[in-house]
Amino acid sequence: MTAELVLEDVHVDYGGVAALKGVSLSVREGELVCLLGANGAGKSTTLRTISGLVRPRRGEVRFAGERLQALSPYQIVARGIVHCPEGRHIFGGLTVQENLMLGAVQRRDAAGVRRDLDWVLALFPDLAQRLKQRGATLSGGQQQMLAIARALMARPRILLLDEPSLGLAPVVVQTIFRVIRDLHRQGTTILLVEQNARQALAIADRGYVLESGRIVSSGTRAELEADVQIEKAYLGA
Repeated sequence: MTAELVLEDVHVDYGGVAALKGVSLSVREGELVCLLGANGAGKSTTLRTISGLVRPRRGEVRFAGERLQALSPYQIVARGIVHCPEGRHIFGGLTVQENLMLGAVQRRDAAGVRRDLDWVLALFPDLAQRLKQRGATLSGGQQQMLAIARALMARPRILLLDEPSLGLAPVVVQTIFRVIRDLHRQGTTILLVEQNARQALAIADRGYVLESGRIVSSGTRAELEADVQIEKAYLGA
């Protein structure tokens, strides 16, 4: 069975307020799918629901045919769904290397962990020079690199990326998007939430547009780029 992620009619409430109102979407194995929408549309809530940090009131989340609602977040990570949240959330008091090894805490393949450590440090050479440096002393861009690298150390079958370019300098944004594009080309399945809709669509296979907790549009990159309303609302036309 392929490692397909499926949400069907997912409803999520926060304190009685509806955050998601019947969201349905899918991410097929090997795809890069972007989730677009304004602040407060429900994009981060969607990722948090997939990773088990939020429980749906109604609807179903499945991965490779298995229902995820009854699983804890660490069990969902063990299935290969790894969430890199908005705001980085690295451990500032720990070193870069300690943060990276925490990403692999559920793994038992020591040789594979060593190989993946070399791999993520090749992706982000800035981190390779700072392995003994505490996370809190890194720049914002370096912290974002560390957050993504830590997620990759879990060897995800699907990577959930929430606003990876938020608040970063343009040169760092270019680095982050280059890495995301390269990961996709190497076969990593990615669900990407990103404020920069034009750059997200440029590297995506497909996309969904969320408004007020509902999916209002979806399609291939070309279809969304050709949609006049999407162009006006999200692509800066």
